Amino acid sequence: MTTAAPQGDVSTPAASPLETVTRIASEVARVHADSVDREGRFPVEAMEALKRARMLGLLVPASLGGPEVPLDQVASMCEALAHHCASTAMVFAMHHIQVACLARHGMASPMLRAYLTELNEKQLLIASVTSEVGVGGEMRASVTAVEQRDGRFSLDKDATTISYGEHADDLLATARRAPDAPRNDQSLVLLRKGSFTLERTSNWDTMGMRGTCSPGFKVRSTGPSEHVLPVAFADIASQTMVPVSHVLWGSVWLGIAAGAVARARAFVRQQARAKPGTVPPTASRLAEVHNLLQTMRASVHEVSAEAGRRMAASDPEALSSISFSLKMNNLKVSASTLVADIVHRALLICGIQGYKNDSPFSLGRYLRDAHSAALMIGNDRILATNASLLLVLKED
Repeated sequence: MTTAAPQGDVSTPAASPLETVTRIASEVARVHADSVDREGRFPVEAMEALKRARMLGLLVPASLGGPEVPLDQVASMCEALAHHCASTAMVFAMHHIQVACLARHGMASPMLRAYLTELNEKQLLIASVTSEVGVGGEMRASVTAVEQRDGRFSLDKDATTISYGEHADDLLATARRAPDAPRNDQSLVLLRKGSFTLERTSNWDTMGMRGTCSPGFKVRSTGPSEHVLPVAFADIASQTMVPVSHVLWGSVWLGIAAGAVARARAFVRQQARAKPGTVPPTASRLAEVHNLLQTMRASVHEVSAEAGRRMAASDPEALSSISFSLKMNNLKVSASTLVADIVHRALLICGIQGYKNDSPFSLGRYLRDAHSAALMIGNDRILATNASLLLVLKED
């Protein structure tokens, strides 16, 4: 006699993590993607399915009871989710960026190791608090300082955005290391649920990525000093946060592009079936956009694999090198540019059927989500950084 799986549980004992996430993407995220976008709401159905399938602790080290899945596999999961719902994929990606920071830079702390074990056991969701009023969008600068006294810290921050902050269990926040520290001398601090409050200061009524639910908040928090990571945030950012962000974001954008091309291909096939024996005039455009998608996929997969290898080798110098930083920054710029181009080309293929919101070939959500890519750490800012790095780069 067999027991039926709980309703909504789409994992199977024999399925790999990637197969499980791909199934959740198709059977859960896809079904609710339009309502998540239309209502600007958190993708609760897909995220609950991911929790039930135990997909939120993928980067927790095996020594702490986690599955310790390679980074490139997590990237493939982001791609699979974004094929159907970019908001779900971006929440999934941003959560794993935070887990990666803790797993790679918090292992010296017994309390943080215990937290990672708890995260995997309870499938806790972490959000990031790196934005701040008064720093002009610069992640590596803070106005707010963390204050420590008698084994406790206090941290109050006015954040311009906190993605899915109201839905997260815990937060990771940046702040100046101490009240007398300069703006770029930062720490990363774990804020546990029940030890912080959020006061909303803005709304999240955006063109795309509506389900990430990212308004501004004033954060007030306190906790044990052990929750302040023992590594400077500058090192965490260069060795983990930036490369993991660009790999996982790039994979989300690749998934959006692939989803749009899939709809364009379905549209061209429908045209071909309507006139057997003829090649639709849109077929050549499909061949062109498929070539672009293949180029994007090769780039994202190649850099994802290299980033995973470098992180597995645990070589801080290799991760902080100028050449690697340029490669990661170039991935972000190229992927965020290509995704908008590819979705736009898919829209031209589908024509009015892609333009209509009630069409099975609708590309409105894909196009709007794609345009967020260039704004997540502005491409102009990244290109300016690359310009400075190229001036001091020694030829390989």
